[in-house]
Amino acid sequence: MSDTKPNTVSAEWLYEQLGDEDLVIVDATVHLSTPPDGSVHIEPGLATYLEEHIPGAVYADLFTDFSDHEAPQPFTAASSERFATAAGAVGIGEGRRVVLYDQKNGIWAARLWWQLRLEGFDDAAVLDGGLPAWKAAGYPLSDEQVVPHGATFTSQHRPELVRSTEEIAASLDDPNTLIINALDPATYRGESPSYPRRGHIPGSINIPFGDLVDPSTGRLKPAAELREIFDKAGALNPDVKPVTYCGGGIAASGLAHALAAAGRSDVAVYDGSLNAWTADESLPLVEGPDPR
Repeated sequence: MSDTKPNTVSAEWLYEQLGDEDLVIVDATVHLSTPPDGSVHIEPGLATYLEEHIPGAVYADLFTDFSDHEAPQPFTAASSERFATAAGAVGIGEGRRVVLYDQKNGIWAARLWWQLRLEGFDDAAVLDGGLPAWKAAGYPLSDEQVVPHGATFTSQHRPELVRSTEEIAASLDDPNTLIINALDPATYRGESPSYPRRGHIPGSINIPFGDLVDPSTGRLKPAAELREIFDKAGALNPDVKPVTYCGGGIAASGLAHALAAAGRSDVAVYDGSLNAWTADESLPLVEGPDPR
């Protein structure tokens, strides 16, 4: 589906596909901010979608429709049943090709990409560079709210692509599991007060999602560069299973997508991430630059 890396497409490729009946373009933008008081403010991206979006794109509300609101952590992946309803409502289903994008660096699009894979849907790709790349190429924009053509989505859940807190705790000394922290180095080292307790999961290494994106374009670095980064960290070793985490599963999904672009498509995401891990004071954390 891609002309650049697996699971990604370029703005040029997408422009050439506009109008294809089987193509569903989805804006998955969420606006997440942290006010000075340390709280987290979540705002769906519908308002900015209505201001400008790729012609024909529908809007998917990851927070409202694609998350489990009964879970203690925000953005916890929805149940297979809830996800199938939400995906079908925006036109994702059998016989459809899907391109996902957001108005930032692709992290929200990658989240929906991972959720689609979790529920057995593989014909989805992330627009490399998102809406900024589309605009930089000079392609047209629309402010018309698109009514989705509903589809039937049949979930085929892949439990091997998600990890629970209990499973992570049980794998801390498993040499066949490589736990990867996708947050910035300061947070990994425990220097940032972003969570109730500081530090990283014991044994986990740090590959910040921000290091995988070209800051000038918002696009993923070339596949060869990604492979070099992941190979150096041991994440391409076929004898280990990578599991990614962050604060709430979003950057972890971006890291899983980047690993897929580098050829590693079996990556699992610890969906609760530090929001869940730090909430349980019986679970260990390590401060400093070393994994243990």
